[in-house]
Amino acid sequence: MSTLLVRNAAVLATMDGREIPDGGFFARDGWIEQVGPTDELPASADDVFDATDHIVLPGFVNTHHHFYQTLTRAVAAAADAELFDWLVTLYPIWARLTPDDIRASTQVALAELALSGCTTSSDHLYLFPNGSMLDDEIEAAKEVGLRLHAARGSMSLGRSAGGLPPDSVVEDEASILADTQRLIETYHDPEPGAMTRIVVAPCSPFSVTTQAMVDAAELARHYGVHLHTHLAETRDEDAFCREQFGMPPLAYAEHVGWMGPDVWFAHGVHVDESGIAAMAATGTGVAHCPTSNMRLGSGIAPVTSYLQAGVRVGLGVDGSASNDGSHMIDEARHALLLARVEHGDDPLLEARTALQLATVGGASVLGRNDIGVLAPGKAADFIAIDANRIEFAGADDLVAAVTLCAPTTVDHSYVHGRPVVSEGRLLGLDLPPLLERHRAAARRLLAGD
Repeated sequence: MSTLLVRNAAVLATMDGREIPDGGFFARDGWIEQVGPTDELPASADDVFDATDHIVLPGFVNTHHHFYQTLTRAVAAAADAELFDWLVTLYPIWARLTPDDIRASTQVALAELALSGCTTSSDHLYLFPNGSMLDDEIEAAKEVGLRLHAARGSMSLGRSAGGLPPDSVVEDEASILADTQRLIETYHDPEPGAMTRIVVAPCSPFSVTTQAMVDAAELARHYGVHLHTHLAETRDEDAFCREQFGMPPLAYAEHVGWMGPDVWFAHGVHVDESGIAAMAATGTGVAHCPTSNMRLGSGIAPVTSYLQAGVRVGLGVDGSASNDGSHMIDEARHALLLARVEHGDDPLLEARTALQLATVGGASVLGRNDIGVLAPGKAADFIAIDANRIEFAGADDLVAAVTLCAPTTVDHSYVHGRPVVSEGRLLGLDLPPLLERHRAAARRLLAGD
């Protein structure tokens, strides 16, 4: 049994309502036992972290991403395209992905996330060309040390059958279900503190059949795992669903059994008041991806309305080809500012609310009650940011400053009481050779080799 003592924080924000000057916590074997002022905590531990002049927060939770897209950032032909044209441009490039590409992009994405304060991330991998498997991502992620919710995505509705993706990147539906079942049985850990969980995640209404959506929900509920898909992201998607199914995206999701506390949607930009009420009533969650929505011109998600209705909301950086980054503090800041642009008669979204979306909100969306807050019984997943950074010079409210001031990287990050980032340096990976492999893979994909 190992113990960890965090003490002397300039402020420790638990995200369950407490903000403790000169705060800290004591953890045993990765689980928090006591939180409070430093002088009320044990005096010693196996590992003592002195958080003097640091802001201490729970680790951030990323609820939507596509790790492989780090290989196709700022692609010139797609730089100024909306979603459907952006996808059509990039699908042929992604069709060249290899297992090595999946591994390299996974580690680059997770490294970037970790340095921005993320300790748990979901990822949605939905195409598997050239022998690629979700196993490649899961194994690569273990070296970084973040918690992973690996979403086994899929596309089965090719262009010849009325879908958006080219036929070369779609899969047979029976094979999709069989592989998803294999992954759940091999990797899914339902226990508190789990490092790896599997999610069932058909890509979107315009890339899988109705039967695939129904079958996916049945499989997930048989095994007690969560469901995830893109939904209501753009007006083009809304038009597609009305034309193909005779109903808007959210009504279609309800029609195929995709509503409930085990479901969360990526984006949810174009959802009306009745849809918001239905999501709240069923416990359905949403991953808000403000940077991607701005980048692709998709619109502004009704975050304030979601929160007022009681919908579970987390943040997602989305794919690094539509962001084009994997920075959780930046995402929280954009969520804050974009909601304020759209606030209308509602009060401005508060800086602390943006941090709640990034922490306890994301944990709730992923169905986890063991992370997202710093409290007894929760996992010791936390980040520390030096308040002496130039970005915080003159800051009065240090907690609000995390989202109001310019985005920064974190100085320290721990997952289950184990250090992942120390003094601003990632511990689990040797970044220079990883980035060189990643650059070579990106060049090859763009060259068509």
